[in-house]
Amino acid sequence: MNEKIETPYFLIDKEKLEKNFEDMYVAFKNKWKNLIIGYSVKTNSLPWIINYFKEKGAYAEVVSKDEFELAKALGFSLNNIIYNGPIKSEKTFIEALEGNSILNIDSFTEIEWLKKNKPKNQRMWEIGIRINFDLESMCPGETVMGQMGGRFGFNYENGEFFNAIKELEKLEYIKISGLHLHNSTKTRSLNVYKDISEMAIKIKEEFKNLNFKYIDVGGGFFGGLKDKPQFLEYAKVITEILEKKYSKDTTLIIEPGASLVASPISFISKVISIKNVKENRILTINGSCNNINPLMRDKKFNIKFKNDLTARNIIKNQIIAGYTCMENDILLCLKNEKELFLNDEIEFLNMGSYTMTLSPLFIEYFPKVIVKDKDKYSIARERWAVKEFLQKNYL
Repeated sequence: MNEKIETPYFLIDKEKLEKNFEDMYVAFKNKWKNLIIGYSVKTNSLPWIINYFKEKGAYAEVVSKDEFELAKALGFSLNNIIYNGPIKSEKTFIEALEGNSILNIDSFTEIEWLKKNKPKNQRMWEIGIRINFDLESMCPGETVMGQMGGRFGFNYENGEFFNAIKELEKLEYIKISGLHLHNSTKTRSLNVYKDISEMAIKIKEEFKNLNFKYIDVGGGFFGGLKDKPQFLEYAKVITEILEKKYSKDTTLIIEPGASLVASPISFISKVISIKNVKENRILTINGSCNNINPLMRDKKFNIKFKNDLTARNIIKNQIIAGYTCMENDILLCLKNEKELFLNDEIEFLNMGSYTMTLSPLFIEYFPKVIVKDKDKYSIARERWAVKEFLQKNYL
């Protein structure tokens, strides 16, 4: 692609993506020899990205029947899929077990499925179990769940985890082979992973009859940001605790998403109209919060201007607004910055995480996605138009 790329579009920097993956792999592999990296499909489900990580040797970490089917369609073998989450279907649940997927059960509904179904050919089904525990009390103010507690897995404090273990032990064709400890946090701090790892130790000590083949600490790491914890720091905190009770023959599973894809992907848009309202200069771009802030959170963006602004005047208030008809589709308020003109391009940095996956088909459809590999550019996804929007609709 030598021609100028028409905005708006997402831009994947393949070199940065490669560096994030290699840095993570080397950091954890040097600390724990039996390592599985499961890419979190929900974080960015663009097929090009999922396929990229497949070619790097990562597993697909999926959390629904549709994501399970997507991983299969993209060529993942069943034994290279990690199946988590509360919305598995019974059909794909059994298929995953029969295909030796890594499957972490989440609820008593799934235990009922195990009671209803039995493996073929007198074999054992190996499962993992997700534990729900009070991480907030260990890391006050750091979790997304807060005092209410998380929604996923079997709760440790009220005895449901213990009850689930007892129910599973009644099934002679079930072997509990893994422990899943993922938690959603606001801080992604090293202290969080210290306490998650300590919980894995506690379960090992309390349930001596269980022989875990793998410990899955989940994801939620920072990645590619200089002022945040680095992959080696996470690896060191986790493994130095686990090795107190677990052999390094145990497999360590990590499930990164944002730490791999956030920093290498940006979004490029341009100014399409300018008007003055009261004391503000409003610049509408052909991008939107729909593209890069679909949950409309109070968010600060790192941006770069693609045009040379050196000789321009300073403007007191410039509001960067999205293309939608929603008054709150405001991306930036620039204070005392260089004046922007029509067709000026703005690059929003670190836009690879929970943007494309959550973007709605509202007013405009999905923008194109471009891959930059050194000085070469290629298309990972064409812009959606009316044809794509109308697919599988009936009039």
